[in-house]
Amino acid sequence: MKCVMLHGLGQTAQSWDKTAAEIGTDSFEIICPDLTELIRDKTPCWNELYKSVEGYCLNIGEPVNICGLSLGGILALQFCAEHSDAVNKAVLIGAQFVMPKFMLRVQNLIFRFMPQSAFNGTGFGKSEFLSLAKSMENLDFSGDLNKITCPTLIVCGEKDTANKKAAVQMSERISNSKLEIVPSSGHEVNVDAPAVLGKLLREFFGGS
Repeated sequence: MKCVMLHGLGQTAQSWDKTAAEIGTDSFEIICPDLTELIRDKTPCWNELYKSVEGYCLNIGEPVNICGLSLGGILALQFCAEHSDAVNKAVLIGAQFVMPKFMLRVQNLIFRFMPQSAFNGTGFGKSEFLSLAKSMENLDFSGDLNKITCPTLIVCGEKDTANKKAAVQMSERISNSKLEIVPSSGHEVNVDAPAVLGKLLREFFGGS
């Protein structure tokens, strides 16, 4: 069994390293693709990124466990809704199912005034951040939540106030799902609480 872990915007594949180490199981193989590499030489927009992730997961050739945080969580959500037969179990962390346009616009405004150097080490440059965030403003998966039929774990950091409401709503609207709030963690649960998250994932993916 393969476990595909999708990182957030501003993170890299290595952002999962500590969480993956905490999982410490031989029952499945952990794969952490670099999202920036998946769309290298392509237009940095939602459709191109999703198509690349979709192809990556389908090319594995068997049902996968999938886990995504923030941007990665939204990608995982869409993949689960469109390919329920290709997913064994799913974990959605700090994700939204309807994009908060005002928050995205404020975020984009902040990005515009940040120096290029602030984006070093993220894989995406400043213009790519702006392009991707802009392309996500109208995403709305509220009508697709009932298409997610696989066992689903919804995770949110206790301090992640911007995404907690959406996490609760998803847990209520996705069948066969449960919600876990990670104490003392902010939005980047894989960075703030890798030991706690690793234990949750090990138990969830390892269970029957």
